[in-house]
Amino acid sequence: MKKLVSIIVVLGMLFVNTSVILAQEAAPAATPESTAPATPAAESVAPAEPAPAAAADQTIHQVLKEKFIEGGVGYMTPILLVFIIAMAIVIERIIYLNLATTNTEQLLKNVEEALKSGGIDAAKELCRNTKGPVASIFYQGLDRYGEGVEIVEKAIVSYGGVQMGKLENGMIWLNLFIALAPSLGFFGTVIGMVKAFDDIAIAGDISPTIVASGMKIALLTTVFGLVVAMILQVFYNYLLNKISGLVNNMEDSSISMMDILVNYTSNNGETLKQ
Repeated sequence: MKKLVSIIVVLGMLFVNTSVILAQEAAPAATPESTAPATPAAESVAPAEPAPAAAADQTIHQVLKEKFIEGGVGYMTPILLVFIIAMAIVIERIIYLNLATTNTEQLLKNVEEALKSGGIDAAKELCRNTKGPVASIFYQGLDRYGEGVEIVEKAIVSYGGVQMGKLENGMIWLNLFIALAPSLGFFGTVIGMVKAFDDIAIAGDISPTIVASGMKIALLTTVFGLVVAMILQVFYNYLLNKISGLVNNMEDSSISMMDILVNYTSNNGETLKQ
């Protein structure tokens, strides 16, 4: 279900951005004709003062679209596609990790109280109805309570590794996109330089106007690729820090869970099988 939602979000954003790009490509043809004769009229009419903040926001948005098109839609679109897919992964991981975060101290207290009041079955029921990887690990240990302390410990460790893999799911793709974004930018740089030299060879002259279009492609693709990589790197480090905290929390709570089980068996005159 999560993958389906992510695909729908990605496709929707792609269609929106494609329509914006196509509209922007059609706009410059009419812009010079409409703006040139309007200059004298603008002097005679007293300009109404628009909201400065709104004008600034519109200008920044317009500049970004113009630079995107000037960088070459064919070269900038892969960078945009990488950014959209990577951000979909980032959003999904943030939601998943936030849902996986639980109050382990309160959960340990509830498990200990459930053991005192209802025994292993009550504690298992509590863990089964609690969301999060820590509760799932506790359930696996409680489910093998009668098989011995070594089996319980192995079950907790093994299932902890499974939960760690779920927490790190998608991170390898995010790491790939961080490396891919600047690579695509540098690819556009090479293409832009080749285009600039081709224009020089065709014209037989080196002048700023001849080289300008190729150099613009070279520089803009590099800038956009580096910006995308930097943004994704920030989110990647945030997710790594979040995962590291959850893993440490799982390890600490697993040790506390083993202590609770040992105390439970000793208080009830039982012994965990060795």
